[in-house]
Amino acid sequence: MAEPSESVKDAMNHLGVAKDSVYRWIEAKGLPAHRVSRLWKFKLSDLDEWVRAGGAGDDDEIPGRTAKK
Repeated sequence: MAEPSESVKDAMNHLGVAKDSVYRWIEAKGLPAHRVSRLWKFKLSDLDEWVRAGGAGDDDEIPGRTAKK
C-alpha cells in the first residue's frame, strides 16, 4: 500500500515547526513536497529522510537539534 500524502498542517505537526517554516523550507531548502492543485502535499517518510540528511541546515530550528555557532 502506498504511503498517503499529508497536508501542510500534518507536516508542521510532524516536524514541530510553524507553517512559515514549512513554506520557507520548500522554497529555499528543498523540503520534499509536491503540489496538488493549489495545495502542498508531503510524504512523512520523505520529510524524515530530509531532516536526517541535514536538509534544514544548521541555521534553522529542528526539534532535538541545536544550531552550530
